[in-house]
Amino acid sequence: MNEDGTNVTYSSAAYDSTVGIQAETVHNSTVNFVSPDASPQEKYRVGLRFLDEGVPSRARDLISEAIAHGYDNAEVRFHWVLAMLSARDHHDLSAEEGQRLRHAFEHTEAYSEGEWKDALRVAFGLIGMPRTAKGEEEQLVLERLHNLDPRRRDAILHHLDLVLAGELKEGVWAEYRKRAEAARFGNNRIQRAWAYFVPDPIGPRALPPRPSTAAAARAALPVQAGLFVVAAAFLGILALIADPAAAVVELLVALGAGLVAARSGRRWWYQKHQLGIRVHESLVPYLRDPAATGDGFTNRVRHSFDYYFSVRVPHGFTAEEWLGYTLHVRNRLVAEIAFLYRESRISVDRVNWLIRYLAEDARERHNKGTLFSDHYQNRNETPAAKALCVIALIALGITTQLLLGTIFSDGDASQIPWAILAVIGAVWSGHAAASRWLEAEGEDRRIAKETQEYQERLAARKIAYDNWKSYLAATRPTELEMETWLTCDKTLFVDEALRHYQLTWRDLIAHTILMTPARPYKRGRVRGGPWRYSRYGFRLFLVTQDGVREISMEFDFTDAKCGDKQRSNYRFDALSSVQVSERTNVGYDLELVLTNGPARSIRVKDADTHQLAPGESAEEISEINLDAAGFTQTFRLLEGIAADGKGWIERNSPHRLPSFGTAD
Repeated sequence: MNEDGTNVTYSSAAYDSTVGIQAETVHNSTVNFVSPDASPQEKYRVGLRFLDEGVPSRARDLISEAIAHGYDNAEVRFHWVLAMLSARDHHDLSAEEGQRLRHAFEHTEAYSEGEWKDALRVAFGLIGMPRTAKGEEEQLVLERLHNLDPRRRDAILHHLDLVLAGELKEGVWAEYRKRAEAARFGNNRIQRAWAYFVPDPIGPRALPPRPSTAAAARAALPVQAGLFVVAAAFLGILALIADPAAAVVELLVALGAGLVAARSGRRWWYQKHQLGIRVHESLVPYLRDPAATGDGFTNRVRHSFDYYFSVRVPHGFTAEEWLGYTLHVRNRLVAEIAFLYRESRISVDRVNWLIRYLAEDARERHNKGTLFSDHYQNRNETPAAKALCVIALIALGITTQLLLGTIFSDGDASQIPWAILAVIGAVWSGHAAASRWLEAEGEDRRIAKETQEYQERLAARKIAYDNWKSYLAATRPTELEMETWLTCDKTLFVDEALRHYQLTWRDLIAHTILMTPARPYKRGRVRGGPWRYSRYGFRLFLVTQDGVREISMEFDFTDAKCGDKQRSNYRFDALSSVQVSERTNVGYDLELVLTNGPARSIRVKDADTHQLAPGESAEEISEINLDAAGFTQTFRLLEGIAADGKGWIERNSPHRLPSFGTAD
């Protein structure tokens, strides 16, 4: 979906990993950043945010640091336990982590009584509940779980998903599924999810006035004007000497004609030489041959203009008619935007707000009859000014001839060469001086007009930019909302798979879900957070006594629409190997090799290195994305099955789970 909720796509091929990526953005958020010298309380706060937003690996590190520096109570320890086992099961724990959990369990009673201590007791009770537990033991844990605050209960069910025993999980699954169904479209998801993938807009810009040549014109004006005055004065003196009465009349007529020619010629010259070439010199290469400047950025700008003009159509036009009618307008706007923003090396998605505004502005100006107002105004005003100037110049020429006749009537032949030279000098210097004066005056007028237009355009674009920024800020979901919706989607996907195979939780030995990007997609994240995708590939692995069932599906996150599902089943000994390949500019691929079929390659994530925010570590961001995708758990599960086959069941027997009693 586009910025305003409509569909428009772009493609990029800078790397193999970016083919099919329609847009990507890193939102400038600092909520998930913590300085090395932060207080333990601050580290815990940020760690808790990571836990809520689906990044348990960072949550484990930060909450552990807070505890190590003395910030330890029942609330902190409760969330530490959730972080330790979120998206993991018992067998993913190292020996050291198992010992730390046991040590924390043994010291539960040292914390003050309250709701957090009750929640911590329940969490440890669930962790230690064997899959074969039944009767009073299970009922006691369920009762304590239901007595918790709903927020604590939901957190436990979400983060301890992979360690909950089969019978126990069966008892709470129906309620958990209902809450997922209720929350899946909560907080106006359909109208808001698209905004997460819209890049932060770049600020408004407008073409400034063209450089002025008035100073250079004025520098040459005094000499040329001086020569004209001398030549005209000499000619007038000769006429006055020959016939004072006739010369006075002729000189007055010449002066009047000159003033009229200057006044009307000033408007004519301005309209012809200034308004007639209103295209900024920097845009000329773009307008001369649009195909020749069809680089990637310019082409995407042109594509975006074509799209927005086709959906912002005034009444009485079809999309095709409007595109044809505004071809020259669009070409000029494309040239302007490409020139203003290309040096920033930005994605066109960050400029789409301005392109959409310009399309709407063109429609509004057409409705008001001002889309081509400058063109028609110049065409209507120029003939009148031109005619008046021509008449005045003709009158001036006739008067000059009369002045020569007056001079020649004196009968003094010696004055004739001087009179002719004076006329030639006056014409040459007058034309040159008039040209420089008209250029200087026209430039001053143009600069004033273009400066006013520039300020008006920039102010209007600033308003549109602020409105779009405000709308995005109000519409864009939070990380917690995005993670909540995604969790609901995964929950219902798992539930549908269980129903299809007619399995219960007690039938499962293990399960894991891998989330991969499904192309074409848009992606976005906050600084320090994982990539979130507009389209996912969900791949669920259900492990039972009979083997592995795999269900995959492509999923549109923005509107929660599911694609076709693919299902496959294989025995434990059919999975011969699991391999991971990592290429810096491409990403992670997971390869499954089956004994009875071709190898299957799954793109787990695309490259991150060209989309790192300042202060981010490529290694850390990669770990966060793999963690959020469920890659670590999936790889360990499939790797274990490939290595041990049927023996993997014995190694992961329910009887070999760690034992935690319920602290009383």
